[in-house]
Amino acid sequence: MKTYYYVLASQRFVLEEEPMEEVLRERTRHYHEQEKEIDFWVVKQPAFLEVPQMAQVKAKCPQPAVAIISTNHQFITWLKLRLEYVITGEFQAPSESIADPLASLATVS
Repeated sequence: MKTYYYVLASQRFVLEEEPMEEVLRERTRHYHEQEKEIDFWVVKQPAFLEVPQMAQVKAKCPQPAVAIISTNHQFITWLKLRLEYVITGEFQAPSESIADPLASLATVS
């Protein structure tokens, strides 16, 4: 099992109001230059919010939600400081309640 850290907010905030695409593109470029494996993902309507132990977290976040999930705690801390109005947390996966840490409930259109 791994620990996954997340920043959670409304899709509108993260994907439209904040320049996250630029931030993530720059981080991806840096990782490639350093030959480092990508350790962060953007997940629309993350399925982990549906487990009972996440009910309070889900209730605090405007829907539809988006999560930036990472195994790098420092990156999530940096995002929290940069974005301010987000929820952060962590979970262990795969587990009995969260089989796939990157699963999404969003439908492709």
